[in-house]
Amino acid sequence: MFLATTDGFWASARIFIEHAYEFIADLGGPGLFMMALADSSFLSLPEGNDVLIVVLSTGQTWGLMSYYVLMTTFGSVCGCSVLYSVGRRGGKFMETRLKGEKAEEMKSMYRRWGTWFVLIPSILPPPTPFKVFVLSAGLFRIPFPKFLLSVVIGRSIRYFMWGIGAVLYGEVVGEFIEENLPLVGTLLFLLLIAIISSYGVKWFRKRKKSPQHEVV
Repeated sequence: MFLATTDGFWASARIFIEHAYEFIADLGGPGLFMMALADSSFLSLPEGNDVLIVVLSTGQTWGLMSYYVLMTTFGSVCGCSVLYSVGRRGGKFMETRLKGEKAEEMKSMYRRWGTWFVLIPSILPPPTPFKVFVLSAGLFRIPFPKFLLSVVIGRSIRYFMWGIGAVLYGEVVGEFIEENLPLVGTLLFLLLIAIISSYGVKWFRKRKKSPQHEVV
């Protein structure tokens, strides 16, 4: 009985999601903006923006595809700005609790490399936890203009990649997203973590060897 109820719930949920996607697709550019805004702030809609850009751009002109991409990028930037402000407010709270040399080292590292910590994940597909990097950018006080520029560049690259692919190759790109994107996204995210960890270790070792960290 419980399993039957559960199966019915998930079936209804899938139907609801399908209708929601159809409604957003019917809205075109404004729908893409709203979906990207929600996905980049407090909701999680993995692959939703990518799939809709491909669906709406397939068989369309370059101009219309660019419009869809720009509306999606604008929505994502607005959503990321909201999340950044949340992280920044959290940073004020954390400053009263994170003190000492290690905390300052973490802040210094993120302020130095933080632009790349936002730019690269903004390009990567799901399941990269992009919201974590956005919140961290606010938490460690990356200057907002640099943060904004990183998101604009990263999201533009990602969405234009799908849009151009949809115009040139059509439904093949959509099939690739459905079949391979989670695996590709996971591998790219693991590679990103490996690179960040490598640079982090080197940076901390260099800091320890610097004159101000030597014991007199």
